[in-house]
Amino acid sequence: MSLLRDFKNGLWNEHPIFRLLLGMCPLLAVTTTAVYGLAMGLATLFVVVCAEIVISLIRNFIPKKVRIPSFIIIIATFVTIVDYTMAAFLPDIAEALSIFIPLIVTNCLIMARVEAFASKVPVKRAIADALGQGVGFTWGLVLLAAVRELLGQGAVFGVQVLGEGFPTWGIMGLPPGAFISLGIILAVINQIIRFKHKRTKEVS
Repeated sequence: MSLLRDFKNGLWNEHPIFRLLLGMCPLLAVTTTAVYGLAMGLATLFVVVCAEIVISLIRNFIPKKVRIPSFIIIIATFVTIVDYTMAAFLPDIAEALSIFIPLIVTNCLIMARVEAFASKVPVKRAIADALGQGVGFTWGLVLLAAVRELLGQGAVFGVQVLGEGFPTWGIMGLPPGAFISLGIILAVINQIIRFKHKRTKEVS
């Protein structure tokens, strides 16, 4: 049950984007299309899972004075693997994401999880937490990107959804569109949370 709880926390209760507001830089910068959002999410998922596993395994051997530099080196190693792999097999997406792949090293989500969680728990819990946070981050990116792509281009994952007569909103492809979309999604999620809390109080 503890492992399941650790996994589910990242999907909703401690969602890195919509509850903790972590990883805002890639969220707002690369979510112009759902494909880019998915690619960034999967890249981050790989890094956070691998980093949490390694750090959990060697946590007792890392001196406290150098733990942060050690974490950064470990994270940077897996980011480099992702960067080179995407450049080799997905060059178009790698070029579109450009600097934001290397910047995964500085993603607050990953550093927060390895420092606050993976460095203090056994590897099984670290894996569950990393998967939950990574999947949660990915679906958050894809959701925001899908909203922006739908309103900005009338498509989702490149598939035309809205008819040719739909007046697309060019602002959705720009940074202000990301803030507008994020604000709307956060408002909806907060309303859902309030409604659930209200229902729980009524039942109890």
